[in-house]
Amino acid sequence: MSGKFSVSRNGLVTLAAFALAAIAAVVFYERTPGSGKSEACSASSQARAARLAPLAKGDLAALHIRPRRPPELAFKSATGAPLTLADFSGRALVLNLWATWCVPCRAEMPALDRLQAQAGGKDFEVVAVDVDTAHPERAAAFLDGVAVAALARYADPSGDTLEKLRLNGDALGLPTTLVIDREGCEIGVVSGAAKWDSADAQAAAKVLAGG
Repeated sequence: MSGKFSVSRNGLVTLAAFALAAIAAVVFYERTPGSGKSEACSASSQARAARLAPLAKGDLAALHIRPRRPPELAFKSATGAPLTLADFSGRALVLNLWATWCVPCRAEMPALDRLQAQAGGKDFEVVAVDVDTAHPERAAAFLDGVAVAALARYADPSGDTLEKLRLNGDALGLPTTLVIDREGCEIGVVSGAAKWDSADAQAAAKVLAGG
């Protein structure tokens, strides 16, 4: 009798171990950066991503289409007012992270400025966020030096935005740019610089801003 009980107990211990391992695997999957586990976007955003996919070519060949909800991101306006992505609700975004020490960012910034000048409005904005934690005071001189005129000036001196995108599998370095539709869905990401004032980028902006 005691032998049967021992076998049964061992079996229960084994099952419990398997169950704990399965739970741990699920938790690890959901917390692993870049695992792809995230809240799904709406059907209309998925359809928008499908329309945008053929435009990921030429000057936007680096655009990786991956519709999903972005993490909660916070940064500041030029006056120091706190902002989140929710403050841009209803507006499509090209959300660019840059820093004054980033050489490719300097080359890319004038094109982002021209995209804002050409396509910016109530339905679309290029949101360029300075994530320089060491010398945030250098941002104004940097932007003036590349003749930025149309872009609003945003910053995250805490570095949290870049870190969240790194953990989410979006940011490998700078510049990093998220393409977000009017419903707040992260349609895709570009790692590195892109020619944002090109015809391909203009066409992508129209798709993003479309209802």
